[in-house]
Amino acid sequence: MSQRSDPEDDLLAMAERHIRAYGRVTPARVRVLGLLLAAESALTHAELEARLAGVDRVTLYRVLEWLVQHGLVHRIAGDERVWRFSATPGAGVQHGHEHAHFHCEGCGRTYCLDALRPVFALSLPAGFRCRAAELTLYGQCPRCNQPA
Repeated sequence: MSQRSDPEDDLLAMAERHIRAYGRVTPARVRVLGLLLAAESALTHAELEARLAGVDRVTLYRVLEWLVQHGLVHRIAGDERVWRFSATPGAGVQHGHEHAHFHCEGCGRTYCLDALRPVFALSLPAGFRCRAAELTLYGQCPRCNQPA
């Protein structure tokens, strides 16, 4: 009889592998990255703090900064001046943050649109090099756009 693995355990193991490639593995780093890998949309610091019992606010700030610094997570600026965090596609692969985002005005979620790359970042004049580009589209996500 084969044993089935728990999807949450799989995500935590994946988070640990990615973190190990860049530095010291800590329980807080693994839990934060695991939560972001499982999230369907970007999460604010407050949302992460609410879901991570036992991880204090200062530790969470430090973990998020470390994860962003190492390219495992990216942060998205929101209209209300609140950062949202999302696991980098293919976490553990250093690359620029070059995809667009969609902010739902109905539920307030922000989604990464990995397949949508801003053209302006790819067509810069000679000598310019884009490290990151931010483009946020606003409207309603499929869930909020359904007729009542």
